Amino acid sequence: MLRCTNNWKASCVLLHNLLENYFAKTELAVTRLPAYVESYVEEILTTERANLRIRLRFQSGCLLEINEAIIVENGTLKTLGYRYHFQRAGNELVFRYDNTPHFPDLPSFPHHKHLRNDVVAASKPDLPDVLQEAKINS
Repeated sequence: MLRCTNNWKASCVLLHNLLENYFAKTELAVTRLPAYVESYVEEILTTERANLRIRLRFQSGCLLEINEAIIVENGTLKTLGYRYHFQRAGNELVFRYDNTPHFPDLPSFPHHKHLRNDVVAASKPDLPDVLQEAKINS
């Protein structure tokens, strides 16, 4: 819910639009996948912070879970925390990107990518790239 005073009204509209535009682009990208949406939650916590949680099931039975905590900072969107988890129908991990700080020796710390039998350095991927990687691997 947006709450603005007269002094901050223009700023609130800008922040709200940044979040709404991000959500709209994400929703459009999701609808183009060969998957159905088990859960889709866009949660605007304040004018400057939102959470996004999506659970997608691909036709192959693969599952993609998306979790992001997003904040508006200096007029741009910044991801505070994220987790993009993709697994096969039998619960076999294909990949998971996240920024949980539990691999301090990786050069991309705290960002990393879990694979079936490994954890590797990785930058935070853009969500459209994650969706494409899941589509290719489904």
